[in-house]
Parts: sequence; C-alpha cells; structure tokens
Amino acid sequence: MTNPPGGEHAAPHVLITEDPAEAARRQAEQDAAASREAADTVMAAFGGVRGLIDTTVPGLVFIATFTVTHKVATAAWAALGLCLLLVVVRLLRRETLKHAFSGVFGVAIGAFFAMRTGKAQNFYLPGLLYSVGYCLALAISALARWPLIGVMLGPVTGEMFTWRTQNPGRLKAYTKATWAWVAIMGIKPLVLFPLYFTGDVNLLGWLKVALAYPPLLLAMYVTWQILVKAPPPIKAEVPDEDE
Repeated sequence: MTNPPGGEHAAPHVLITEDPAEAARRQAEQDAAASREAADTVMAAFGGVRGLIDTTVPGLVFIATFTVTHKVATAAWAALGLCLLLVVVRLLRRETLKHAFSGVFGVAIGAFFAMRTGKAQNFYLPGLLYSVGYCLALAISALARWPLIGVMLGPVTGEMFTWRTQNPGRLKAYTKATWAWVAIMGIKPLVLFPLYFTGDVNLLGWLKVALAYPPLLLAMYVTWQILVKAPPPIKAEVPDEDE
C-alpha cells in the first residue's frame, strides 16, 4: 500500500471559503468606516476650532470696542491688532497661518471701509458681500455639477475628483451638501443686510457675532450626516515618480 504524499499522517488539503454573508458584512463595515473617516474631515477642512476663532473673535473685539468708545478708528485698530497677534501666536506655535491670514485680510478690508467712510456699519459690509458671493458660488457650482463642497473636501479625503467621474453616489452627496450650505449660510445675509441699512451698528455687530458659529456648525453637521451615509471615497491613484 502506498502512502499519500507527505507521509501517512498528512492531512488532506481543505479549501476554506468565507461565508458570503460574513464577507458582505465585513465589506459594509469597511465602507461605513471609510465614509465616517471622510465625513470627519469636514471640521478639519474649515480650520477646526482655531480657524473659527481666527475668523470670528476680531469681529467681537471690534463691536465691543466700538460699544465702549464709539470711535470707529479705535475699534478697527483693536480688531486688526488682535488679528496680527493671532498670526504671531500661530507662528510661535508653528501652526498653519491660512485662517489667521484670512482673518487679517478680512478685518483689514472692513477696517479700511469703516475708517474711510466714518461709518462703523461698513466694517461688516465686505463680510456681508462675501457671504452673498459665497452662496451664489455654491449654488452655481451645484448646478454645474462641480459642487464646491466636493471640490474642497476631495483633496482632504484623498479622492481628489474621483467622486465626479467614478463615484456617482458621492457626487450626489456632495451636491446635496452644497445646497445645504446655500440654504444655511444664506441665513446670515438675509438677517444682517436689513440691519446694515438701518444703521443700528450695535445690533448689527452683536448679531453678527451671534450668527458666526451656529450656521457654520450646523452646515458642518449636516454635511457630516450626508457624507457618513454616502458611498466611501475612491482614493485617487497617484502616479509613481519612478515611472
């Protein structure tokens, strides 16, 4: 009697296949994790808490200083000085300056308008015009099937623009999120522009501060909710430098 290859104690080779249901469950978990990871980039893409501080606190300083002194120039220089201080702090801590510089730029334009005209409400005019322009850009991008939320988040998630050509589910999600931003961020100019024309600087300023965080945080949360339910991102292929 001839022994099988491997000796008399060799065990027959058994091919073990994974249960299709288990494989589907594992794949669903991986997809959900990838979608959640991509959704979690929303806050980071907009600068996180530090970015919100850099772009919001100078406006608070302006209206607080103006309320006390009733001097446009003093309030404008106080806000601009705080912006420059935030830039120095970011430099010393070796942190990104993107949002700090955007805060300086925005405050500098507002301060110029306010001091040039002598009207404190004009400190807020550039920001109000920017809000309108931003909402229009969001709407146009969604109509053109190049939703800005996807354009902004694609490089952060590593998918670049695969969502537009290879992932229709994410294109739909980014378009939906972009329209959500139009609706939510449009609240600010709708509320603040009438106040600007009344010339009530104190109410305009304090309400501008009050509306700084809630709409933005709501828009981020809605975007997160949309993306966490969307198909996972398809990572863009990066060409090998040696090729």
